[in-house]
Amino acid sequence: MSWLWFILIGLLSGWLAGIIVKGGGSGIIMNLVIGIIGSLLGGFLFSLLGITTTSILGSILMSVAGAVVLLLLVNLIMKAVKK
Repeated sequence: MSWLWFILIGLLSGWLAGIIVKGGGSGIIMNLVIGIIGSLLGGFLFSLLGITTTSILGSILMSVAGAVVLLLLVNLIMKAVKK
């Protein structure tokens, strides 16, 4: 059951990150995939900072932060490839 929550939170965070990071043009499917991967990245980054989350809201915020970072990196790479 925890994997289902992980995927749902990742999908939500990908959607929110797509709204926060505008102009990327990655598309909804890519943003959702980035949200799931960003959840892992957010957990890793927060653990490096010594921050832990115990609630669903904290998990969503952590996932959104990771998805935003990942989406910004993907956008930078996509712009570099287009040049």
